[in-house]
Amino acid sequence: MTNIPLVSIYIPTHNRSQQLRLAVESVRNQTFSNLEIFVVDDGSTDDTPTMMRGFASIDSRITYIRNENSLGACNARNKAILESKGDFVTGLDDDDEFTPKHLENLVAYWNLLTLASIQAACIYVQFQLRDENVTSESAKRGSVHAEELLDFNHVGNQIFAPRSTYIDAGLFDESMPAWQDLEFFYRVLKKYGIARLLDIPSYILDISPRTDRISLQQKNRMLTACNLMYEKHGKDSRKIKQRLLMQVHSGFYGFKMTIQEFLEFCGLGFSVKGYLYMFSRLIKNKSR
Repeated sequence: MTNIPLVSIYIPTHNRSQQLRLAVESVRNQTFSNLEIFVVDDGSTDDTPTMMRGFASIDSRITYIRNENSLGACNARNKAILESKGDFVTGLDDDDEFTPKHLENLVAYWNLLTLASIQAACIYVQFQLRDENVTSESAKRGSVHAEELLDFNHVGNQIFAPRSTYIDAGLFDESMPAWQDLEFFYRVLKKYGIARLLDIPSYILDISPRTDRISLQQKNRMLTACNLMYEKHGKDSRKIKQRLLMQVHSGFYGFKMTIQEFLEFCGLGFSVKGYLYMFSRLIKNKSR
């Protein structure tokens, strides 16, 4: 690896040209300039193609890839990663942004961990949470083990890691209808160890209300993802199934729980913590 590594950034997009422009500009304006940007257009019908071809014509670091038909965000991410040549890879959602020193800080922190002989499967950062005109910061824990992801995605939506980590861990599972990040990060941490936090809020996450957010879509997609996650990683453990179901029914998503779902959870095995938590969620749903 050279002294100044090449960093590859993937940005999947679909019909969000206005937000995408800000996302791309936030990467172009990084203080760390040895980078390449892959924007994968997943069948957009707005002016994304025209805009991105314009970007690519003025910045040779940008590669624009287009799917004529939508194949999903995971397909877009994987396509970009496989095309990339970077020593490191990270991602950006098309409605989010990097602060100017995001990549510079990530590279410096990776080098610092390496010099200190501290193992890191990947690095993740704090969020700046942007809700219309209100901005706050996340409070993520300093490190994350694979097993902790069974309870909650403590990492977030992006990691920074060597390109080989993405490839060797098997890339994103395109069959997952939700929890694609969670399931992939779980594989990365199982294979490579602990994820480490760079405690700087350098990723701007847009949490403004929007009709296409997963938390507002059908609960069945999340339950299907939960079942697939369990089939891949549950090892027939009913306790793991309970932990995953508790994550589905957490306040983070706000799904309403039925009495039948509560009884099915109880039927998986005795868990005082689980029973109390799921019962509290059931009562809260009834009181709405």
